[in-house]
Amino acid sequence: MVEKILAALFIFIKSVIAYLGYGGVVLLMAIESACIPLPSELIMPFAGYLAYEGKLSLFWAATWGAVGCNLGSLIAYEIGYHGGRPLVEKYGKYILLSRRELNWADWFFERWGQAAVFIARMLPVLRTFIALPAGVARMPRGRFHVYTFLGSWPWCFALAYFGMKLGENWRTMGKYFHKFDAVIAVVIVAGIAWFIWSHWQHRMGVENG
Repeated sequence: MVEKILAALFIFIKSVIAYLGYGGVVLLMAIESACIPLPSELIMPFAGYLAYEGKLSLFWAATWGAVGCNLGSLIAYEIGYHGGRPLVEKYGKYILLSRRELNWADWFFERWGQAAVFIARMLPVLRTFIALPAGVARMPRGRFHVYTFLGSWPWCFALAYFGMKLGENWRTMGKYFHKFDAVIAVVIVAGIAWFIWSHWQHRMGVENG
């Protein structure tokens, strides 16, 4: 059952980007930035592979990915802005957001102030949740969007570049693997499994603590 779910998720990511192009990148990155467990570490490399194939531009894949981050982050920001910490704590468990992760995001925001939005956007996991404390603190929306975009673009570009370089070296690796899809499927499935497992561990640790 789990394998079927993970395989379906892989097909979903691949199909959305392959069919919608930049629009798919925006949509998926918006979902990720709205605190829904759909890791950008799996989305942007595939966009980079399509850039290698000439179907997308590396620059525009990164740019539209950052736009998607802004759109999704706005949802998380508004939840924090209007609902505050109690609302986030109440419903966070449904998106595998534990109190530990929320505390971490709060601490990071308190430590770095509004610049935390820019810095966190280039860090795994934390980048997804930093919009919540920014909303709770009622950070000015204009500055929030600027910092979110500026921090998200290098992250999106680096992941897409990785996917593109993997594609460039595919011919050399061809004698070891028959199809790119098979390898990227394994990588994506493993990545999703690790992502869900780590978040579940955090949640169980909080509940048992």
